[in-house]
Amino acid sequence: MSATDAEARDPGLQPERTRLAWRRTTLSGTVVAVLAGRTALHGGPTAPRIIACALCCVLWLGFLSIANRRIRTLAAPGHPPALTPRHATAAVLCTVALAVCASALVF
Repeated sequence: MSATDAEARDPGLQPERTRLAWRRTTLSGTVVAVLAGRTALHGGPTAPRIIACALCCVLWLGFLSIANRRIRTLAAPGHPPALTPRHATAAVLCTVALAVCASALVF
């Protein structure tokens, strides 16, 4: 890649792709939380199922908060800063915990 190619490259494409990826991941988490709620109520609500469903909802809200903050940062004009390790760790933990809670509701 030459210097002119690097200058001609649109720097707005990478943040846009990343913002769209955050939106897709948020949508996937929303589907998991809704299906967890449906599963919890399908076989009759029991205390463990209600607790697991509530935990899924709290984890989803946590991830939604992190994703929304990142989406707004990426949409701001200028060069977006890198995701902080604290926020990245929180997003990963919310995602993994949400998957574990949702799978616990299935079994």
